[in-house]
Order: sequence, then C-alpha cells, then structure tokens
Amino acid sequence: MKYVQMIIFACLLLLPFAGRAEVAQYGYPIQGSYEATILGTPDTFKPDLPVSIRTRELTLDIFPDRKKPEIFFYDKGLRCTMAYQTHKAPLAFLIAGTGAGNQAPHQMTMMKSLYQAGFHVITLSSPTSPNFIVSASQSRVPGDMEDDAKDLYRAMETAWNSVKNDIEVSDFYLSGYSLGGTQAAFVALLDEELKIFNFRKVLMINPAISVYSSAERIEELLRAIPGGSTKVGYFFNDMLARFSEFYSYNSFVAINDEFIYTVYKEKLFSHEEAGGLVGLAFRINSAGMIFTSDVMTNSGYVVPKNRKLKTTDSLFEYFTVSTHLSLFNYLNEYLYPNVHKKKPGLTKAEFVASMSLKSIESYLKSSPKFGVMTNADDFLLTQDERNYLRELFGERVKIFPRGGHLGNLEYKENLAHMVEFFKKP
Repeated sequence: MKYVQMIIFACLLLLPFAGRAEVAQYGYPIQGSYEATILGTPDTFKPDLPVSIRTRELTLDIFPDRKKPEIFFYDKGLRCTMAYQTHKAPLAFLIAGTGAGNQAPHQMTMMKSLYQAGFHVITLSSPTSPNFIVSASQSRVPGDMEDDAKDLYRAMETAWNSVKNDIEVSDFYLSGYSLGGTQAAFVALLDEELKIFNFRKVLMINPAISVYSSAERIEELLRAIPGGSTKVGYFFNDMLARFSEFYSYNSFVAINDEFIYTVYKEKLFSHEEAGGLVGLAFRINSAGMIFTSDVMTNSGYVVPKNRKLKTTDSLFEYFTVSTHLSLFNYLNEYLYPNVHKKKPGLTKAEFVASMSLKSIESYLKSSPKFGVMTNADDFLLTQDERNYLRELFGERVKIFPRGGHLGNLEYKENLAHMVEFFKKP
C-alpha cells in the first residue's frame, strides 16, 4: 500500500509549473489552482524556519480497553507531536486535513512557524486518518461533525493532561486546515460548553463550507478524466507510463530537482490531467480511511464480514477496491447509514446540512474569536461559498488571490498572516 502511495506521490510532483505572476501584491508563483494544490510552495518561497525545535512525541491511550484487530498490531495509541518552550507561553492545537497524520508536512511547517513565534504547539492527526480511527474514534466511523468534534476534544484533553505538569501555558488557541479547518469550528463550539480550554482564537485554513458539497466537487474532478471515474485505473497507469517513459528516455539517474525541473519545462501533464490527479490523490487518502473503518467496525463494506485479517495477509486487493470508492461514496453508502442507526429520524437532507458550517452559523457569526484563510481559486469552494465567508466573518476572513487548495499554506506571507492572527491582541 505504501509503495502505491509513493508512486502516486511521484506522479503528483511532476506536474507543469505555471508561469510566475507579475502581481506585486502577492508573490506566490503558481497560477493554476490544480497545479498549486499539487506542487505546494517551492522552497525559495518558504520562510526561514528553525531546522530543529524542542519536541516530544506523545502516544495517547485514549481507550485502554479497546481491542484492536491483529492487522493493526503496530498501533500503540494516538500519536501526537508537541513542540514546547522553556517558558510560559500560549499553546496552539493543530488539526490535520483529510487522511493526514500528526507529522504531515503542513502540520510540521505550521508547528515550526508558531514555535518560532513563541508558542507551544500540539499537532493532531485527522479523525479520518487510520491512526485516529483505530485509537481515538469512539464510533470508528469518521465524518459526522459532532462525533469528530467530541473525539478531537477528548484527544486534546488527554494530550493536555499528559503534559500540563511539564509546560506553563498562558492561553489556548486552535487551528486546522482543509477538513481540519471545518472541524476546528465544531471543536470550538463544544469547548463553549465544556470550557476546558476556552480557546482565545480559532483559525480555519481552507475550510470546506459543506463537507458533502466539497466531496461532490472532488468526485467531479475524476468524472472529467477520459472514460470518467470508472477509468481511474487506466488513467493512473497512463500517467505512470508517461512518467516512466520520460524518465527512461532522458537517462536520468535520480528523481531530483533537475529531473522535476525538466518535467516542468516539458509540461508532461495538462491542466485537466492535473485535476484528475488531484481527485486521485483524494481517493488514495480516502482509501486508507475506508479500509480502516471497515475493519474496525466489521461492516463488510470492503473486507468480507467476519474476515479476520492477519499480519501475513496481502492487503493489495482491499486497497484496490478502496481506491474505487470515493469520499462521496463513503458519505452516502457508509457514513449516512451508520449515523442513521444512531439517529433514526435523521433525513438525508438533515445529514447533509449537519456537515456544513451553516449548521452552526449563528455561533460563528457571534463569536469574535474566529478567523479564516482561504484562496480565491480554491476549487473546493464555489463563488457563493466565498461570498458566504465574507458575509459571515467580514474583516476576519483573508482570501488570497491564488494557491488552489492548500497549495500556498507554506508560503511565507500565508504563514506570517497565521502567526499575526494569533499574536494580535
């Protein structure tokens, strides 16, 4: 499974650089929304951050009596990473995006930026990541905003209890990106009731307004590839073949900066194919979530019901099946039936509404602690949704002119805005 993910990642890196913009006001260099999403921020446009910082790895035993399937023998608890100061300082919790772990690149960059600014930081995996599902999800079926918020809050409380005698904290802050940004709003609402942290400020980075609608738009990216979403395998094989042929034909020794730069100039993949690869990347992230949840609940969605996987069993066929199931499939065919069992009167329309920030609109509008960072070309948002953010948060929303979905998160100006938001009185 990891081998396949490495191949996907290699393909995702090899998309053409768009020309640099000549707009003086914002220097992020990549124009295309899909290209920005995939390529991220070139190193020369990132801020100077410390190479090493004081960190501690936390492994949290949130459900001590939970019996884990043999196939997850390696999972010893929820993994978190803490960066800490030697003096009293505010503590920021960071929630990762879909499928991402506590040490995902975006998480570590945000951690270093805040640490450099004088914060303690604790990074949390996404509730949709396998580690979180196995060790920290009460239902083991992520996606319900209310349940995910409770799981995240429980994890934060457990992490805090494990370190509170070792660090001095002045205030608590919260942030998350992508799905983690949306979930941060629901976690903050729960904190208003439980009041363990009393978060001073909450920053949502590239949040989805409606998780359901965003999943639909991701699926549309794959519907646009030749043959539609049912031809994902052919599409991936074609992309990989082009990559391999180009690599062999030009006699490159390694996949390094020189090779990637050459591929940029040759424009190996088109803008439309870039969109397909973005959709495929989301499929890969969703596959791990779907497989893990299915095994943990014995639902029979991917793995036959009551089949007990052993450590020696091959998972490739299950991974292949999972990659043919989109996040949109998961929400409709798997999550909704599970939520409906707990809430028998819940209609499909109510279920969809519950996954939207609009369901907690009055709270978000009335609370001055919230801020938002997003991009004018984030394809997971419609123009109406961007307008909605402006109406809801007013001057507290910062919309950058480009960057796709999270592509500019590590850009120096974006990180400076994040730090400034938290440091401003």
